[in-house]
Amino acid sequence: MLNLIITEKPSVAKNIADALNIKNRKDGYFEGNGYIITWAFGHLLQLYDAKDYDEKMARWNLENFPFIPTNFRYKVKGDPRNRGKEDSGAKKQLKIIYSLMKRNDVDMIISACDFDREGQIIGDTIIYNLKTQKKVYRLLQNEWTPEEVLKGLQNIKPNIEMRPLLDAGISRQWADWVIGINLTSVATLQYQKGSGQALNIGRVLMPTLKVIYDRDKEIENFVPKDFFKLEATFKTKDEKEYNGTYFENDIDKFGSKEILERIEQALSNQSASINDKQVERKREYPPYLFNLSNLQGYITSKYKGWTSDKVLKVAQSLYEKKYITYPRTASVVLEESLVEKSAKVLEKLKKDLSYEKEIKFAKLKRVFDNTKVESHSAIIPTYLIPKSLTSDEQMVYAAIKNRFIMQFMPIAEHEETKIITKINSHEIKGHFVSKGRVQLVEGWKKVEKIDSKDILLPLVNINDIVSILNHDLTSHVTKPPKYHTEKTLLRVMETCGKGYKDEDSEEMMAAILSGYSIGTPATRAETIKKLKDVGYITGQSKSLMCTELGYKLVETFPIKELFDLEFTGRLEKTLSDIEKQKVSREDFLNLIYEFTTNAVGRIKNEKSTIINEIQQKEKKHEVLGKCPLCGHGVIEGTKGYGCSNWRSGCKYVIWKNDKFLATMKKKPTKTMVKILLKNGVVTVKGLTSKKGNRFDANMRYEKNQDNEYFSWKMEFNKE
Repeated sequence: MLNLIITEKPSVAKNIADALNIKNRKDGYFEGNGYIITWAFGHLLQLYDAKDYDEKMARWNLENFPFIPTNFRYKVKGDPRNRGKEDSGAKKQLKIIYSLMKRNDVDMIISACDFDREGQIIGDTIIYNLKTQKKVYRLLQNEWTPEEVLKGLQNIKPNIEMRPLLDAGISRQWADWVIGINLTSVATLQYQKGSGQALNIGRVLMPTLKVIYDRDKEIENFVPKDFFKLEATFKTKDEKEYNGTYFENDIDKFGSKEILERIEQALSNQSASINDKQVERKREYPPYLFNLSNLQGYITSKYKGWTSDKVLKVAQSLYEKKYITYPRTASVVLEESLVEKSAKVLEKLKKDLSYEKEIKFAKLKRVFDNTKVESHSAIIPTYLIPKSLTSDEQMVYAAIKNRFIMQFMPIAEHEETKIITKINSHEIKGHFVSKGRVQLVEGWKKVEKIDSKDILLPLVNINDIVSILNHDLTSHVTKPPKYHTEKTLLRVMETCGKGYKDEDSEEMMAAILSGYSIGTPATRAETIKKLKDVGYITGQSKSLMCTELGYKLVETFPIKELFDLEFTGRLEKTLSDIEKQKVSREDFLNLIYEFTTNAVGRIKNEKSTIINEIQQKEKKHEVLGKCPLCGHGVIEGTKGYGCSNWRSGCKYVIWKNDKFLATMKKKPTKTMVKILLKNGVVTVKGLTSKKGNRFDANMRYEKNQDNEYFSWKMEFNKE
């Protein structure tokens, strides 16, 4: 008898097949050595739309809301290219999976989808939609290396044990459907004029928007204030100079210039003496290992052009290629069971590094601590060393690898010196403070060549007399808060508004582990992206700010609970508590249904106020050439260059974000499409290979033999 394994993606199925040494690939699955391995493409099924339950819901009418199904149902996911139709690829793959599940020689089904809420839903909706009577088990993996896959298959769990995780996933999915469908529909009817797009309202979307709105308002309402500082330069007996800043009652910023002017006058013809000297040796620990939010914050703040959504996609790619552990984690430490594995990984990574001899593995409490792991351990590399990565993958992999190595390097140490210089005058109550710093042990900072700027102070002793060389009274202006960046926004979302300054603090870790948050590590990047896509926020360089529509929505939408971080945090914690079997799915959903019903009633009772008016513009499309399939004109759309006969089912389209061209750092242009349609071939210049070399090629766009879609073909001139 055979075991059927269902994975979340084809790449993971290939990883398992490789681990089991299965070479026999068929249409939609692998088979051999006692296993059949098939795959989904993420969600193959989606929840019914409102109109699928009731025809009257096809047109939005205030009287029809609130709408809450008595039983939620699933259907084949929709085709993103052809609205209203099923995705043919998903439908085909579901048919393959169900035929494999029904095979008489299959007696066990193993879900190998990602070990999280969404992964549990993806696997369970596919498996239980067929109402199978066969035994169902769960493969729970944190990485897809051959060694771990084989170990995992020896330790599969009955899927029934994952019911709390499924309950949490279903609760999240149904709650977001109910809130999203109802409040988006009613808000659009009440506050928007014109059709074509909806006024999106969401459980995670609204509080995230409010965080950005609040910061924008802080900046807008900020009133700058003048302040003044006094600095002096002193000289020791052996002609060494140093600077000091004037402090009085622990204050060095003064609102009154006159105070410092009087002190400056009193400095004339005075000497000074060393009143106190403190020397302290300090240890600097490396930052904790990465969780997803910290990784996203690190990459987006270090490199231009990166978004948290892009970081997640690249990290997911590295995970599926077996180079890193599961990325969608909130933890910054490792389970203690990973000690042996971590030692093995470190041994591989440290080879040939210039500081190899300084790297010493140890079971450190700061790295291995079961009490601080939330579902999944922190992100670390696996023992498989990548031979070739894209430049994006290299950036993310290097960050994860370096952060891991840092944990086992010597602790960095520096010496801090503080000198208090007192003016020998009764008129001057305060004193001048000078601070110096010398790096003694570079330690883990070597890994990323982190520069520590030394500030050297002269050697002095208490009661030494020093002379005053000069002094300088400077004026300054207080600065407004900075706009949120993806890094700072992710931190607020992760800690539900606590926004700890130190991401390595115990308070930060406790906040994460408590379950209070806006969204999850997996959904935060998607939330930020959606806020941009629906026009509520915009980005300038790395800064995020509200659009006019975003401002109006926050100020007009009456359901203020949805903007409240505490309310959102409690909902997210409740989902976490469902996983831990502290709260039932039914209680949570009843709370959501009651909240939604009341919210719809309040919105309907509000006076209709138009905050967004969509102007319908008649577009005149330039015909770029004839469609090779049906002969109609090919025109430019928002997302691609496609056949104008698409409503009748013509599938010809060249996507602007074409993935094949993107691998060579190219996007299709209007000129390129015109030449291609005219001649059947186009010369594309300046393509970039994986190694970074530039080249030219002739490109054809030809229909695939086995489906109705098109693919690019490259040709090179003989010379």
